[in-house]
Amino acid sequence: MKKPSNNIYADINELSRLQYHARGFSFSPNQPVNSVLSGKNVSRLRGRGLNFEELRHYRPGDDIRSMDWKVTRRTGKPHIKVYTEERERNVYLIINQASSMFFGSTGKMKSVIAAEVSSLIAWQITQSGDRIGGIIFNDDDVKVVPAKRGKQHVLNFLTEIVKKNHQLKVGNEQGDNSKTPEGFSINDSLKKVSQIAGHDALIIIIGDGNGWNKTSNDYLKKLRQHNEIIAVHIYDQLEMELPKMTNMIVSDGNYQIQFSSEKQATQEKYQALAQAQLTNYAQSAKRYRIPMITLNTLEPTEQQLRSQLGKVY
Repeated sequence: MKKPSNNIYADINELSRLQYHARGFSFSPNQPVNSVLSGKNVSRLRGRGLNFEELRHYRPGDDIRSMDWKVTRRTGKPHIKVYTEERERNVYLIINQASSMFFGSTGKMKSVIAAEVSSLIAWQITQSGDRIGGIIFNDDDVKVVPAKRGKQHVLNFLTEIVKKNHQLKVGNEQGDNSKTPEGFSINDSLKKVSQIAGHDALIIIIGDGNGWNKTSNDYLKKLRQHNEIIAVHIYDQLEMELPKMTNMIVSDGNYQIQFSSEKQATQEKYQALAQAQLTNYAQSAKRYRIPMITLNTLEPTEQQLRSQLGKVY
């Protein structure tokens, strides 16, 4: 049996090897000035959360911003709250492996890019000492992976991504999607991560923005109040601009149509629909000060990630 191309389906061995390329970028609060995560572009990353340790008397040199004014008024003596930084932070990836991601015109499928960037992030997060977990969804199912540390945990996590990735097929072989309302999967994933993330987690949404709607915005707003969020948008150039062909044939695996894409009206309608979906997703990110990393399906994933995060060495 012929092995499927790594451009079409993710391969666990390739994802494992990406641990050696998970360098040159980070998700720490201190970002290079040209990183999309830098403070000049978006709200700064909070980094790990803080744990309350003790309440004690004020000492010369203590930060006045740590003063507990209620206790100070009640006792008549200045008191401060002492916090210690959490040793570990929970990082959750929301990974789209739905049918809209099973597309790639020239290079790799968007679903493969999503698996690769998830792998790079997971290895980097583990190397930094934080816990990594996530939610992987397709048109029919959502898989929750608890946040843990360790190389074996990352390999188990990547194996779950590959399982979902290999369920992708042309047409409706995945299941009857007619019963699934548009946006159900992403919204169900956002709901689940809001239940497990708690406070001070880093949540990274990886996908193409397909199915994003008002309900998604509501979940995003709630999550953003207590957590840091990053969006990774994956696109294929063909989605942005329809090639001009006299006889273009398009198929979903079950049906096909033939038409001319040279007509100006067809081009304009296609671009308007594509832009509307992207604009909706991008505007949501901008509204809640969420940085967006944009990756295409042609260039090496690790190079794109390092370029957008400022090549931290």
